[in-house]
Amino acid sequence: MTPQEAIAYIENYTWSTTRLGLGRTRALLHAIGDPQKQLKFIHVAGSNGKGSTCAMLDAILRAAGYRTGLYTSPYIQDFCERMRVNGRNIPGDDLARITEQVRIHADAMEDHPSQFELVTAVAMQYFLEERCDIVVLEVGMGGALDSTNVIDCPEVAVITNLGLEHTEYLGDTLSLIAEAKGGIIKPGCTAVLYDSDAEAMETLRRLCREHVVPYRISRERDLQNLGHDLNGQRFSWKGQEYMLSLLGAHQLRNAAVVLETVEALRGRGWTVPEEAVFSGLRDVRWPARFEILWRNPLFILDGGHNPQCAEALARNLEDYLPGQKLTFLIGVLADKDYHRILQFLTPFARRFICVTPDSPRALQADALAAEISGMGFPAVSCGSIEDGLRLALDDEKPVMAFGSLYLAGHVRTLFPRLLKKKQRTAVLKERDALPAESRAAASRLVCEKLLVLEAYRNAVTIFLFRAFRSELDLSLFAEQAERDGKTLVYPYCPDRSHMLALKPGEAWKADRFGIPVPVPEQSTVIDPADIDLVLCPCVAFDRDGRRLGMGAGYYDRFLPQCRNAVRILIAFEAQRLDTVCTEESDVSMDAVITEERTDFYV
Repeated sequence: MTPQEAIAYIENYTWSTTRLGLGRTRALLHAIGDPQKQLKFIHVAGSNGKGSTCAMLDAILRAAGYRTGLYTSPYIQDFCERMRVNGRNIPGDDLARITEQVRIHADAMEDHPSQFELVTAVAMQYFLEERCDIVVLEVGMGGALDSTNVIDCPEVAVITNLGLEHTEYLGDTLSLIAEAKGGIIKPGCTAVLYDSDAEAMETLRRLCREHVVPYRISRERDLQNLGHDLNGQRFSWKGQEYMLSLLGAHQLRNAAVVLETVEALRGRGWTVPEEAVFSGLRDVRWPARFEILWRNPLFILDGGHNPQCAEALARNLEDYLPGQKLTFLIGVLADKDYHRILQFLTPFARRFICVTPDSPRALQADALAAEISGMGFPAVSCGSIEDGLRLALDDEKPVMAFGSLYLAGHVRTLFPRLLKKKQRTAVLKERDALPAESRAAASRLVCEKLLVLEAYRNAVTIFLFRAFRSELDLSLFAEQAERDGKTLVYPYCPDRSHMLALKPGEAWKADRFGIPVPVPEQSTVIDPADIDLVLCPCVAFDRDGRRLGMGAGYYDRFLPQCRNAVRILIAFEAQRLDTVCTEESDVSMDAVITEERTDFYV
């Protein structure tokens, strides 16, 4: 079974209503050895804020030195996001292997487990194999009958903000909702409750009394907002000051729930230093929740998809961007109350770019644009999310992407590629506009700087390149390096996935891009581990030494193999940007050298 086959197998079994309850999940977990009985949990239920609360707890516990599992839903970009250990998604191979084990037992059951039940079983087995000290476990829906509630008594049962949701399954009053969510409260745990509606609170208190469970209530009076901007929020809780990277007043209330949970953990013997709490809140990341993808121009992504989310977004826009009008990149599901969503958003809009989320329940972009135009606001529809995102980026104005988690996932995936392409186009235009004499003079200065570096003096084998089009020219450097007895090696890409280091013979040729490379048949392949100095080209770079390549990623796959090399980025000063768009796979540099500056980073 491959990772793709594992995901297809799991997603083939939609949520089952044939028999509500925990029977299927218990039977499946028992068949694979009851891994959940060997784990400790923080169990988190609620209507709003569950995911953010889980993310904060995970960040704090990891900062405290615990090996932490995190189970959340839904995912934004990658199915494997749903189960993480120490901040890393489950590897695809592990997902496939464990799913194969689970499938044997699931397929043998007369009442086949649903998608969520299968994922829960896979996650429990994975967390056990990874020897997690504690698992932060987010409820899928409800609480009492949710698959995650097969666990025994958690360390802490957390109930976040409650609202009317899934009323056809959970009940149509806040008291009934609280009864369902409060089903995760079990004898022997400690409960932490978000101070919400009086009717709901009375139900939750009653459940705690019935189970003889001590409880803590997160109250707004203990919170004080000390200031905020797009970099984060300062606040105090019971007199102690903190920084929070997540934005929005609602996130401060979620943080208060988290802090009460930390106190509950400490009361149960867990060691959570105050420094871990501070750094966890400061550094936590939770995608698609008023997430700033870019700052110039500003691009914000929010996965909100209902009127309550739109109302919270409107408050955030008032708080963080007062008086500003934004371009909304928007796509919604047809079964959502998009009329109310638009009522909250239109006061902040300069125009709407409408797209169709990738869901069978999606409202078509043309219909959404017609609805918005009928309200008197400019709106256009695009044939794809990629087209809409490209159009939004071309605006060079603040953009807010909102309306669906399906939309958020696609935007988050497409955004780096499209922004990089836009940055490449702009910087190549600047570089190509440099007069030939200016390029020659700048290249000479860079070569002179390289030749006096200690890294050059110590190097035996140097990896460099021959200039292509208007790139910086290293021929003067190469000539002197050869006179100094250095071994010079050059890049060659035999296919679209690999780069080799070749010590050239006499012959050179142009590769499929027109770049001069050694003829491989007349060259010697050099082990990347034997390279002492790498001179790396780029399209653009920024003040922190991040580089923007041409897009194929050859260098970023090759550079990690040069584990003993000093990595130096070389470029014209005209290629410098304030910030370049990077991804996790991008490799950092040790220094950047231009004709004007030399910046070292280590």
